[in-house]
Amino acid sequence: MMRHILASSACVLLLLLTHLLSPLATPSMLSTGVALQTAEEVYYIRPDGGSADACTGLIDSPYPDASGGRACAWNHPFQALPPGGVSRIAGGDSLMIAAGEYRMGYGAPGAEWCDEGGSFGCHMPPIPSGPDPDRPTRILGEGWDSGCAAPPELWGTGRPWFIINLTDASNVELACLEVTDHSGCVENHTGGLACERDQAPYGDWAAYGLHAEDSTNVHLSHLNIHGLAAGGIHAGRLTDWTVDDVRIAGNGSVGWDGDLWDDGGDSNSGVLTFRHLLVEWNGCGETWPENEPVGCWGQEAGGYGDGVGTAETGGDWIIEDSAFLHNTSDGLDLLYHTRGGSVTLNRVHAEGNAGNQIKVAGQTTLSNSLLVGNCAFFEDQPFTYWVDHCRALGSALLIAFIGGEQITIVNSTLYGQGDGLIAAGPREGFQCSGLEYLRVRNSILIGDADYFDPSDISYFFYQEGCGEFKLESDYNLAFNVKNIECGLTGDYTISGSHDLCQNPQLLGPFSGEHFGMMVLPESPAVDSGDNAVCPPEDIFGSPRPSDGNGDGSEVCDRGAYEMEHS
Repeated sequence: MMRHILASSACVLLLLLTHLLSPLATPSMLSTGVALQTAEEVYYIRPDGGSADACTGLIDSPYPDASGGRACAWNHPFQALPPGGVSRIAGGDSLMIAAGEYRMGYGAPGAEWCDEGGSFGCHMPPIPSGPDPDRPTRILGEGWDSGCAAPPELWGTGRPWFIINLTDASNVELACLEVTDHSGCVENHTGGLACERDQAPYGDWAAYGLHAEDSTNVHLSHLNIHGLAAGGIHAGRLTDWTVDDVRIAGNGSVGWDGDLWDDGGDSNSGVLTFRHLLVEWNGCGETWPENEPVGCWGQEAGGYGDGVGTAETGGDWIIEDSAFLHNTSDGLDLLYHTRGGSVTLNRVHAEGNAGNQIKVAGQTTLSNSLLVGNCAFFEDQPFTYWVDHCRALGSALLIAFIGGEQITIVNSTLYGQGDGLIAAGPREGFQCSGLEYLRVRNSILIGDADYFDPSDISYFFYQEGCGEFKLESDYNLAFNVKNIECGLTGDYTISGSHDLCQNPQLLGPFSGEHFGMMVLPESPAVDSGDNAVCPPEDIFGSPRPSDGNGDGSEVCDRGAYEMEHS
């Protein structure tokens, strides 16, 4: 392993994550831009409210009201959305939830229908659909319009399948909620952390935080979905979803699972937009109340571990200013994106995932992104039970062709300790057509000792199954990798005259939880890129190109970061 430790990268990582995960828009208005008071009705939940029999829910005041009447708030979300019952709110209404903790499952207020032995079914009914996109149904936690500093906590108990139900729910907005449980158990764990499934009481755990299917025009914002026994979000057959400022973390098997339980297919469609999404530590249990990773496990141990994974899907996936960190399999797995549409990844940070950092299929653009393939991160860690280190050979980026795709990588930085940096080939069941291309520009690609054979080094690019297909490279900086000779055409790569095969001079360190991948002032990456393909900003959102070396000319840097001369 390289050990070029010149300075601490902790402050750099903090700055990067702060930019990636800080919403660009103010939280005072949700996606539709419709003011709150236009809703048909506004209902209120607060811990000191009353039951649906005692209160109307239409007034934000405790129970009983000053006159002893029913003009008071409800005491629990189940009063609005009773398990086994009919929703008391209608499509287009708003449900305002005050700060506090709300037990979601057997024994909660409003859950009188639930049976302890069958408490896995003790969850809310589907949230009713809004009448149209301009009149969504809203579930809003206190602070949704003022920064969401202390969101209400919905915590699962009694092993419900999920906490929030978006089955057949369209035109819905959820904002400013913490969704979790109060147990460190992991469903079906083979290493001593298994949840009680057979005998009630089952304990204070829930399988998933949110379930959705056959759902259109949904906006999730300011959500923290963490510590669930199986997964954070279970969702498929979605159309035109927007996810903004959402954290999915420490869920026992998977972060976002796009493989539904039924036989009706899973494919998504329309535009699926993700901004300021943080997906981390999935495939690990999360201790309660400490919220620390524990019992991290992968597929060889019977677990799963993807940060985001789907079944066969289509749709235009736009992912920006987002991070996929320290999941026990792949960080972002869009390998099943085979049913049309495109993938756009801009200012994405993937690091420390035990499989591939990112997998894609279909038309894809990757720009201003950082992929750090330290795929053996979980090895010998105190929180690791059994993880498949560098699973699927641990490529930083895996590309699957379904026939004729054009893949572009611009101004990105890739590092890998697996078999290689970029791997490609036809998706299973598909063939390359001969029209494919893969072009890499203005990027930095750094290898290391191959985890599987330390006497070897990672490859720059490798493909099989696509005939004589070669990666087209120019204005890139390659170091400590094989399968490229700068300025020459080889078996796998056509290297242009502006490629450089030399040390990129990065900040370091190249070890630990977060690698320091910014360039130093003396780096050959500074002011040596191609302005013709230079994006307007770097991974931090800083403008490109800039004068990084002080010579008076604004020239694009290579890699994810743009240096500004001081």
